[in-house]
Amino acid sequence: MVTANSYDPRQNLNVRKDHNQQHGVVVVEEIEGLIKVYNNGHIERPPIVPNVPPNSLPNQELNVTAEDVIFHNPTNLWSRIYLPITAKKLPLLVYFHGGGFSVGSAAWKCYHDFLTTLASIIGCIIMSINYRLAPENRLPAAYDDGFHAITWLKNQALANSKEQYSWSSKCNFSNMFLSGDSAGANIAYQVAIRLNSYNLKPLCLKGLILIQPFFGGESRTHSEKYSVQPAYSALNLSASDAYWRLALPVGLNRDHPWCRPRLSNNMKLPSVLICISEMDILKDRNLEMCSVLGNAGIKVEKQVYKGVGHAFQILHNSPLSQPRTQDMMSHLKAFINNH
Repeated sequence: MVTANSYDPRQNLNVRKDHNQQHGVVVVEEIEGLIKVYNNGHIERPPIVPNVPPNSLPNQELNVTAEDVIFHNPTNLWSRIYLPITAKKLPLLVYFHGGGFSVGSAAWKCYHDFLTTLASIIGCIIMSINYRLAPENRLPAAYDDGFHAITWLKNQALANSKEQYSWSSKCNFSNMFLSGDSAGANIAYQVAIRLNSYNLKPLCLKGLILIQPFFGGESRTHSEKYSVQPAYSALNLSASDAYWRLALPVGLNRDHPWCRPRLSNNMKLPSVLICISEMDILKDRNLEMCSVLGNAGIKVEKQVYKGVGHAFQILHNSPLSQPRTQDMMSHLKAFINNH
C-alpha cells in the first residue's frame, strides 16, 4: 500500500504580483506556498513539504535501502538511489521529480515515499535526480543536469564500481528507463532526445515513462480553457504560465520546442508510456504528444486515470488517489517487464 500524505504540497496555486512596495522591493512572481520571486533577485521557497533523509521508510516492510550520491562535482549535483534488497540483477529507472522546473527536491517526502514504494513494487533500482531549479538556473540547466546524470551512470557501468557503491553490483545497466512526472517528465523526454547523438554503451535505454508531462503553448487547448480543476489537482493554468515564465530563458515563449515537442522522422526514441490524468489541464497536451510521437514512428502506450488531477500519485488527498496510484504502479511495472 502507498502511504497517504496528510499535506498537499501544491494546494495553493494562486499566482499573483504584489505591488505593496517596501523599500522598493516588489514581489514580481508568486505561486502561493511554493515560490516567491522579488524584483531584487531574492527568491523564497517556503518549506511546505518536509525533506526526509534517505533512511526514512514509509513502510518498514518494503525492504528498500536508499542513499544520496553526488554525480556531478562541479555543481554538487546529487541523486537519491533506491535499492530493493534482492540477489537479482535489477533494471534501472532514472527519475526526475516535478515542480514546474522551479520547486521540488529528490528529498521531498512525497517523492521519497512514492519512489521507495515504486522501487519495491517494480523491483528496480531508482536514481532520483536532484537537478538545479529555475529561475536561478533557467532551462536548459535541468536538461544539462539530466545529461550529466546519464554520463555519470555510463562511467559507473564502465568502471564496474562494485566496491564504491552497494547498488552498482545489482544494477543491470543495459536495462535502463528514463521517467519523471510533470516538469520531470519533460526533462526525461529532452534528455532522451539528447541521447540520440551520444554513445550510451554499455548503457541501453529501453523506454521512457512520462507521467503527466508538462508541456505548453501560446494557444490554449480545450482542457486548458474549460477543464474545471478539482481541489486536489496540483496545477492550474495561471500557475502553469508562471512556471514557464520562471523556467524559459528571457525572450522565449511557450511555442519553443522545449514546450511544444516536435520530432523529425529520423529521430530515434525507444517505446514510450504516457500516463495522463483525466482532470488535468495538461490532458490535451499529453494526448497531443501521443500523436506527435506516433506520427514519428515511435511506439507509444498511454494510460488515462479517470477522476484524478495533476500529481495525484504523490498527493493522495482524494478518495481515488490511492487506487489510481496502485493502478499506475502496476502499469509501470508491466511496461518495464515487457521491455
